[in-house]
Amino acid sequence: MGGSAVHAATSAGAILHPRDVLLGAQATAGLLPVCDHYSGAPARMRKSLQLQAEMMQEFGACVFDVTLDCEDGAPVGAEAEHAALVADLALHEAAPGARVAARVHPVEHPAFAQDVATIAGRAGQRLCHLMLPKVESVHAIEHAVRALDAAGATHLPLHALIESPAAVHRAFDIAAHPRVQSLSFGLMDFVSAHGGAIPDAAMGVHGQFTHPLVLRAKLEIASACHAHGKVPSHCVVTEFGNPQALQAAARRAADELGYTRMWSIHPGQIRPILEAFSPSGDAVLQAARIVAAACQAQWAPISVEGVLHDRASYRYYWQVLERAQRTGRSLPDAVQHWFV
Repeated sequence: MGGSAVHAATSAGAILHPRDVLLGAQATAGLLPVCDHYSGAPARMRKSLQLQAEMMQEFGACVFDVTLDCEDGAPVGAEAEHAALVADLALHEAAPGARVAARVHPVEHPAFAQDVATIAGRAGQRLCHLMLPKVESVHAIEHAVRALDAAGATHLPLHALIESPAAVHRAFDIAAHPRVQSLSFGLMDFVSAHGGAIPDAAMGVHGQFTHPLVLRAKLEIASACHAHGKVPSHCVVTEFGNPQALQAAARRAADELGYTRMWSIHPGQIRPILEAFSPSGDAVLQAARIVAAACQAQWAPISVEGVLHDRASYRYYWQVLERAQRTGRSLPDAVQHWFV
């Protein structure tokens, strides 16, 4: 791209940002890191926050969330102490600008109210969202919203974990709730909820992409999210000792099933997830060339190498650039100014 084109793109972008031109009311949707890393044991939570800070220095941005886990992390009988630790870690050990979340107990659990009062009440301004497990209906979301509001965290988004056939059936209603930012798929609980009708192979890195009921659930959740401008987050891969298998699964989740985010349960999974969800270098260059030319043409239809492009394709290529930026990939000079 020549200097005059870059200058024109810069001048036009200073007046109308591509997000405003191309995305409109959906401009705030989908802007989450592609990786959500879970840890619950005290030492692992601290190591996760330390790794997050180190990678922020490396990439110049926060490229993954750290979710501090109360549901699986809290020892039975010590739920209150664990919730207090989660609040303290979020407040005092997370790096400035780091994205830190917490997973609380389900709304039916005796510790739920105390989790929210402690974590959201003390550290709500520091959290990026609250993860709510075992959501079965919109009623669970509304229950959690009331608890958050009572704790003073009226701004805090909810992420909902869909883990049963009934929850999958209601995924569109859950995704439509204005306080919900993302839906995640809980693979192992979903398989277990079928009472042995789905074999345990469907919980593995290969079977979860071939069993029809599991695939249907994943697609329903992704479709519900995209219908309502929310972020679909793919389930864990438990084979954390095989980064190649993990990365292949992440690519399938992104390329075949429409997921834009994925869970990590081991530090070794973070970089493969970032790589899998990041567009290729060629894709980034093509997107930058098309978006810069579109801006120069004031977003009117153009032809690039004999192919017609208009705002529908501009929107796609802009989102490629956004995904590249969220995964730490370098952007061409012609579009960098839009991401400052």
